[in-house]
Amino acid sequence: MSTASMPPRPGPRTRLAGALPLVPQPVTRFLVTEAGSGFLLLAAAIAALVWANVPGGSYEWVWETEASIEIGGYGISLDLRHWINDAAMAIFFLTVGLEINREITVGELRRRRYVLAPIFGAAGGVIVPALIYYAFNAGTPAEHGWGIPISTDTAFVLGILALFGPRCPDQLRLFFLTLAIVDDIVAVVVLAVFYTPDIAMVPLVIAVVLVAVLVGMRWLGVWQLRWYALVGVALWFAVYESGVHGTLAGVILGLVVPATPTDPRLLDFLRFYGRGLIERADAERARLTVQAARATVPANDRLQDVLHPFSAYVIVPVFALANAGVVISGETLSRAAQSSVTIGIVVGLVVGKIVGISLGTAIAIWTKLGELPGRVRYGHLIGGASLAGIGFTIGLFITDLAFDDPVITDDAKIGVLVASVVSAVVGSLALRYLGERLPLCMVEDDDAVPALPTGPWRDPTNP
Repeated sequence: MSTASMPPRPGPRTRLAGALPLVPQPVTRFLVTEAGSGFLLLAAAIAALVWANVPGGSYEWVWETEASIEIGGYGISLDLRHWINDAAMAIFFLTVGLEINREITVGELRRRRYVLAPIFGAAGGVIVPALIYYAFNAGTPAEHGWGIPISTDTAFVLGILALFGPRCPDQLRLFFLTLAIVDDIVAVVVLAVFYTPDIAMVPLVIAVVLVAVLVGMRWLGVWQLRWYALVGVALWFAVYESGVHGTLAGVILGLVVPATPTDPRLLDFLRFYGRGLIERADAERARLTVQAARATVPANDRLQDVLHPFSAYVIVPVFALANAGVVISGETLSRAAQSSVTIGIVVGLVVGKIVGISLGTAIAIWTKLGELPGRVRYGHLIGGASLAGIGFTIGLFITDLAFDDPVITDDAKIGVLVASVVSAVVGSLALRYLGERLPLCMVEDDDAVPALPTGPWRDPTNP
């Protein structure tokens, strides 16, 4: 048989038995960016710890420096730490909202059989850690911090999973990305309901009107990002002045920005202007062609393409640098070792995440309500659930909202840091030694494509 007539050799990303379809390109980019961000986040956290322990107090002096924005008689004055936590982190939450919106509209969250398992896992991974923390702190001034251990740091988890390469199937990364999205939805609701101080009604009404404007823009098919950006900035100011945390404006904006093309006929405009540009290249035709090309891509994808790398590589590491600094001394560590806050966070994140996610996912699989298809094994699930105890970003974020007492705040930060390190070690060891040894987490799938043979490719018609 000649080489020219041979069928194409199956590539490494061909679908395996019971596997998910090929991971969509936007999801792949999201996974790669999050994985890279995890390493910067770790470096920023270490730098914050070192800087906070340098004599002279320069760490707190820098982050407590006041900065103001004033236009006419209206202005906002915050220290640098709160500009990062309240304003810059709104962009982080905007990317979270964009990803939730995209997954619900065109992604994996539309598919019941693959989304119920991470939903069950996320529910267990939220409820069990919160109950554990509350059990340690019920009836104390620190009981309000039960929200600290509920969230998973996607960047760290995906970064560590990336280190395992082929040992970690793509389906496991997609499962934990979906779980983290559900986890983020819960965290946003918790922030809005349980960590919002007194509310000012006039700014809140203005915020509601602005949300209605955004919904109207989406309904009218507005595709230009600048209009969403202008209304989004106004929404942040209204939400901040209402007393609700300003980052929720980012989530709302992300959930509203369209995740599907506004009009399929726009491709015809692109072809028309493209042909005109080919016939005669000038500035006007080039501008129209570029606008038509942008209009064919959903506004959600374009905004996420711009903001997600900036959020992952700049905002989140700077947030860690501003918030992870804790003065480490014998007295601090001794107090934290006996603190119910620290112990509750560590046990909640390290043990609660493993038990909650593994048990919740197992229930979905055993009842056949959900499925983990492909090459994902119970060893992968346990290892990933252990890594989910890395609750760094949202954990520190809720710590800042939950406590005013600096002593309790430091105990909570130490708990988050210790739990994250322990979870990273335990999860890595579980993936290394259990990953391929436990059975597959899958149910029978009559529609599965037969598994492709491994090793050198052979022509089945010419043995």
